[in-house]
Amino acid sequence: MLVHCADADDPYTTAVVRNPNGREGTFGLKIHYKDAHGFTMGETYEQVLVAAKGRERVRVAAASLGPIDEISRCEVSPRATAVH
Repeated sequence: MLVHCADADDPYTTAVVRNPNGREGTFGLKIHYKDAHGFTMGETYEQVLVAAKGRERVRVAAASLGPIDEISRCEVSPRATAVH
C-alpha cells in the first residue's frame, strides 16, 4: 500500500507491506515512477522481511531515477510477491 510518493520535499517513497501469513516472510515490493504524461521514468525493487500477520513500513530512495520534481505519481504493485 502506497503511503507517500517521492517529491521534491521528501525524495523517498513510503509504502507498507502486509504479511497475512502465519509465519514471517520476505516479500518483493516493486514501485513504478511515472511523469505527468504517464511515461514510466523508472522503477525500484526492495525485498522486505515482514513478521507473521504483521506490517512493515518501507522507505525507498527515488533519487537515482532522475529529477524528483518530474515524478507525477507512483504505482505500487497491489500484491507484494513472496521471495523464496
